[in-house]
Formats: sequence, structure tokens, C-alpha cells
Amino acid sequence: MIKFGIDRLLADPTLRAPLKGRRVALVAHPASVTQDLTHSLDALIAAGVNVTAAFGPQHGMRGDKQDNMIESPDFNDPAHNIPVFSLYGDVRRPTGQMMSTFDVVLIDLQDLGCRIYTFITTLLYMLEESARLGKEVWVLDRPNPAGRPVEGLTLLPGYESFVGAGPMPMRHGLSLGEMGQWFVDHFKLDVAYKVIEMEGYDPSAAPGYGWPLGERTWINPSPNAPNLFMARAYAGTVMLEGTTLSEGRGTTRPLELFGAPDIDALKVMQEMQRLAPHWLEGCRLREIWFEPTFHKHVGKLCHGVQIHTEGDYYNHDAFKPWRLQSLAFKAIRTLYPDYHLWRGEDFAYEYTKGHLAIDIINGGPGLREWVDDATAECGDLDAVAKRDEAVWSDVQSVLD
Repeated sequence: MIKFGIDRLLADPTLRAPLKGRRVALVAHPASVTQDLTHSLDALIAAGVNVTAAFGPQHGMRGDKQDNMIESPDFNDPAHNIPVFSLYGDVRRPTGQMMSTFDVVLIDLQDLGCRIYTFITTLLYMLEESARLGKEVWVLDRPNPAGRPVEGLTLLPGYESFVGAGPMPMRHGLSLGEMGQWFVDHFKLDVAYKVIEMEGYDPSAAPGYGWPLGERTWINPSPNAPNLFMARAYAGTVMLEGTTLSEGRGTTRPLELFGAPDIDALKVMQEMQRLAPHWLEGCRLREIWFEPTFHKHVGKLCHGVQIHTEGDYYNHDAFKPWRLQSLAFKAIRTLYPDYHLWRGEDFAYEYTKGHLAIDIINGGPGLREWVDDATAECGDLDAVAKRDEAVWSDVQSVLD
């Protein structure tokens, strides 16, 4: 049975011993729970850890901010009477005043294994500020629910943002603890860094491929991350945030589907099959109709496609969510050459100006340019992506 970092820390007094007599902060969200679903903040304080502050990432410590790009305020925890600082409010990077409240920070965040998911950037910012101010950083490690596969284009210089912390592909294949070590090495951070590793973590083992199906309850790490299957698709479907298509926000299966009122989803699926059937392996696509209750196309009937990864047809190594979603864009552009697919420069994705949202998401213009080039073939994108993926896989093998 897999044991997460938080559970190992609580079960082993020798692991907690270095925290004795020190002020400890916790970076956490709703999925920061123990095996028995006790929140990590409550469990650490009950274990005698001197927790003097807490931090919440995007969507807040409480996970109450439903939509994307909605900021959270600071507040005082009513049960423990400690400050809870927002790292997605007035600031993204912890201030000196915030950092003065602790000696050691424990980071216990459930990640989704995708560069765009902002928790890894929050980790980087905390590492950088801790290096500058002489603080210690511990990651209480958790599984990467998307597993080890690597996919996508590497972020290019000049496209760094809160959803692009460094030159990595979209699907990075690392746990949060491993990502922290890569940050330390890549950015040459002089920081005291420690990982409380998982016990029994095997990201190659079916059926969960790292996520302990049947052993561990899934808790949404963000409001629109409702299950393991969304996490599997997310490295592709997150790109929908840079388009006019709905990603299913305002439905019960967000980021597992896409659609719009003015596309024929069956024709899109047929065109995807014609263009690159090998990019559709490992999953099933299904025609779907949906009406978002908020966000894009609210109250409008959308024709769309749902990506299914939960059946016995799922092939973890064959499934390529980034390529699949890229192919959907190419199919739509082929069928509807003048379709208004990309959100414009007036939409400052994650408050980043000067680039289209789709380029911020992909860490460069390569994907968009490939989609919009009528002469570009699937093999063209595949060749560039494979080169980037091979480079990152070498990095991954060192950290694994």
C-alpha cells in the first residue's frame, strides 16, 4: 500500500524530530489530507508540530474559488488562530513579512503533473524566496496522477509565466518532490531542500499508474479537477483555456470534454481519425451535448467530444492527451478555416500580456502556428515534440 509523505511524517517521530523547536508553515489546499481524510494542518498541529502560519495556492486553502483566475484573500484560521496567506491574491510570490512567520515550510500539495498547473510555480517561488532568506523547504510528496509519460513542447525563453515556471514540456511526469529537486538543480538555488518521499509509489503499475485506486480517496486539488480521469486528460484539455471552445467548465465533467454551439462534433472526430488515427490511441472519444451553467457559452447547447480514459480500453503508455487535443484543433481549422478558435490578446491569460493565451499555455507559438498552417502535417508537430520529449526524459531519468 502506498504511503504519502504526510502520512510518513506523522507516523515516524524521527522524521519530525528536525522540526522540534522551530516555527513551521504549511502550504496546502483541500486535497492536503491524510489517509483518514484529516486535513494536514489539523493533523500536524495534533502531532505537536509548531505550525505558525499557512499558505493557500490558486483557488485558496479552502478551494472555494470555483472559476479560473479568481483571487483569494488572506484570513485568520478560526480553529488554530494562525494567519493563512494567499499566494494567489495580492501577490503570487511570498513577501518578506509572510516569510518571517516561519523557519521551515512544509509543502503538501496534490499536483496534476502538468506544467500549466500553477502549484509547481508556487513551489518554485517558495524555493526562491527561501533561498534568499535562509528558510528551509520540505515537500511532503504525493503521486503524479498522470504518471510518468512525457509529452508536449518545451517552454521557450520569453514565455515564462505563472503557468510556465521553466523549460519543461506540458506533461512532465514528475512528482512534486522531484519537481522541486529539478528547480533547485536547474536554477542553482542555494536552499535547504528536503523531500519526505512516498513509500510504495509505483507509477508504472496498473490500474492507477501511480494513483492508488481503491486505496486513497480522490479529493479535488482544485474545483475543476474532480477525478483521476480529468488528470489524465488535462495536459491536453487545459489548452482549451486559450480557445473559444468550452472545456466543460460549468458542467460536471470539466476538462474531460470540449465543444461549442457552432461545430459538428461528429465531423470533428471523423477528421481527427482521418488526419492521425495513431494520436487517438489509448482512450475512447464519444459525442456529447452539454450546456455550461457558467463560463464560456453559458446557457448555450454545445456539441462536443468527451475523452474517456476510465475503461479497460485505456492504455496508459499509448494515450497522448496533448497530441489528441492538438489534433482536435487541427481538425476544426481544417473543417472551418475561418473559425475564431484562439482567444485574442485582449484576454490576458494568468495576467500575462504580450502573447496570445494559447501561446502562454504552450510556452511558445509552435502549436498555434502548426494548427493555422494549412500545409503543416501531423508529422511536423510530432517531430518537434519528440525532440523536446526526449530531452526531458533524460532529465526525468536522473530524478526518478
